[in-house]
Amino acid sequence: MAKDLFAFHGAQLIQNNAPLADRLRPQTLDEFVGQDHILAQGRLLRRSIVADKVGNLLLYGPPGVGKTTLARIIASNTLSHFSVVNAALAGIKDLRFEIESAIERLNKYGKRTILFIDEVHRFNTSQQDALLPWVENGTLTLIGATTENPYFEVNKALVSRSRLFRLNSLNSKALHQLLQRALSDKERGYGLKLINLSSEAEDHLVDVCNGDARVLLNALELAVESTIANQDSSIIIDLKIAEDSIQERAVLYDKKGDAHFDTISAFIKSLRGSDPDAALFWLARMLEAGESPRFIFRRMLIAAGEDIGLADPNAIVIVQSCAAAFDRIGLPEGIYPLAQATLYLASTEKSNSVKAIFKAVQKVKDSQKQNVPSHLQDANRDKEAFGDGRGYRYPHSFSKNWVPQQYLPDSLLNEIFWEPTEHGWEGERRSLLRERRSEQLASLVEVEQQNPLTITSGKVENDLEKWLSRQVSQEGERLKNLMTKLWSGITWKKNHRVLVLTPSSLLWSLKPLREASQGGVILAVSEDNHSRLLAELEVLAPMERPVLIDSKVESIKKLEENLKFEVIGGRISWKVFSETNFSTLWPILTEKCTANTELSLIISNPCSGPALSLKESLEVDRTNEKIDFSLVSDLIYKEEIWLNNQKHKEKFILQLEKLGWNIFIEEWTELVYQQVDSSIIKRWLNQGSEYREIILKNCDEEKLNRLKKLFKRLEGRTIKQKLIHTKLFAKNKN
Repeated sequence: MAKDLFAFHGAQLIQNNAPLADRLRPQTLDEFVGQDHILAQGRLLRRSIVADKVGNLLLYGPPGVGKTTLARIIASNTLSHFSVVNAALAGIKDLRFEIESAIERLNKYGKRTILFIDEVHRFNTSQQDALLPWVENGTLTLIGATTENPYFEVNKALVSRSRLFRLNSLNSKALHQLLQRALSDKERGYGLKLINLSSEAEDHLVDVCNGDARVLLNALELAVESTIANQDSSIIIDLKIAEDSIQERAVLYDKKGDAHFDTISAFIKSLRGSDPDAALFWLARMLEAGESPRFIFRRMLIAAGEDIGLADPNAIVIVQSCAAAFDRIGLPEGIYPLAQATLYLASTEKSNSVKAIFKAVQKVKDSQKQNVPSHLQDANRDKEAFGDGRGYRYPHSFSKNWVPQQYLPDSLLNEIFWEPTEHGWEGERRSLLRERRSEQLASLVEVEQQNPLTITSGKVENDLEKWLSRQVSQEGERLKNLMTKLWSGITWKKNHRVLVLTPSSLLWSLKPLREASQGGVILAVSEDNHSRLLAELEVLAPMERPVLIDSKVESIKKLEENLKFEVIGGRISWKVFSETNFSTLWPILTEKCTANTELSLIISNPCSGPALSLKESLEVDRTNEKIDFSLVSDLIYKEEIWLNNQKHKEKFILQLEKLGWNIFIEEWTELVYQQVDSSIIKRWLNQGSEYREIILKNCDEEKLNRLKKLFKRLEGRTIKQKLIHTKLFAKNKN
């Protein structure tokens, strides 16, 4: 049967033999320590208590933080009848009695009832449901206290009808304040005794009580009552007595409650953060609290896949082996494999790249067409009738057991799901993967070059962001880095007018199109790329399209006389530095600049020509026959001389300085991997190629033909070419 426990006040509480923690319960809001986030001056709950307008409340927090005390304060500040029920002891009969009493009280006397239910989470579903109608119609005002998360342990209907307040563990400042009150209060504490509590003892009690005021005051009471007073009646409590009084840290842990989830969360986050010390601490806390080691191993197996993954594929093997060892030996010795697995996961490389599976799953859900390409279909059933499997290239028949071919459905040709990090095992294979992706995309280029915007479904892509992202993924990470490098350092304004020099695709103007949306962008395009850029502009709305002009000097001259550019930039190959450009183009461009124009260029120069790149990259062909590079040794020598004698860049920088530009230079080298195929042979060695024209000035055509034959012999292999990039950033000082 419930009874009014809060009828006793002041002197009556002091006269009984209640423990110190109970005697020192605050009786007013001003005495309440801590919980300023809900009880400070002006806070909603404090205003509600003072005004006696408390509605349905759920007070949630760990033991010893003031939930019951706050209920007593509400009881002393209300004109309503205040009843108390402890859910651990009461049943449905007790609830019926409280409900009937509340109805009678309201009907006869017009007096409201506040029902305080301590440990409300201990009521089962039917008991909680019994309260609903009376809470709903206002017969009862419910105040529930619980150490468990109400969203999991309390009826959702009750939660939705109540205001939830979370009480936190008391901080050290509040706990020190409680200790001093206990030592100084002459009526309810030890103010009438001469107690000398050392600072070390006080700090220890505060530290190990884990934010629980009840644990703190019980420890102080034990220390005072068990210590013999000196001749002068003083009681000295030093660190040793404090340690004996509290014994050890009170572990707050319930395997079905928030502490369970919070602690395992801290453990996993310590593993992810590569902090072995913190990981061992949380592991020890779980073991001391009686957590199941199998649960800990299960979470470590998840972490080995989620947070470590392919940075260290051995991690999941280690955890599984330690789990198997634990099953064989058990505790207490099983703590060794637990600690071993913990330390390994905390110390090894990290990567969450395996989460790429979720991108793939989402794409499966979103994609309309996911037909298996015909060359990947099972050839055993319908090869003759439908051509299934025809055209498939067996990787083991090729060098390194790999060959570029399409594996994704037609509608997903350019999708990239897995992006390996630079760490550990997957970092070692990152460059190879990117090289192979580039080769796979290159194998489709000849089809797409006829119309850069052709998609297998026949639908032209109108979404600029999606299309540009597709193009960037085709080009690879190196191109994204170059584009970022090109436009870094520019002080952008929305109304800037921008000239982009010799872009090979719309990608190079992406940054200006975004940053100078209210100004204007002009693309000065070479003849080779003009038709491609025209086609690419179709992805933009007419009002968003940049102006396309020829990159020749004559076209620059024809621009409006009063047109001035605030930004000029572009990636420029070494071949554009002709004497014509030196003497005509850049003086004209300088005239088209304002006083604050910023110039940003990336100039790419080869450090090795085709012959030298081939020799440095390949020593053995597919049949393992030695390649005789002596056939082109003279050509390699001519290449080296030609490359070492290039002075175009230096002349260009000198001319810009004469034209009044302040110039800043940054240089770096890069290895570019390319597959030997018909397109690269044509670009470098066929009639009309610039390389051919330059080299033929220094050697006969027969040597160039030898190089061409060597390239054809090694078609399908990958070679590397070394480039030196120069970032030239300049400001107009005129």
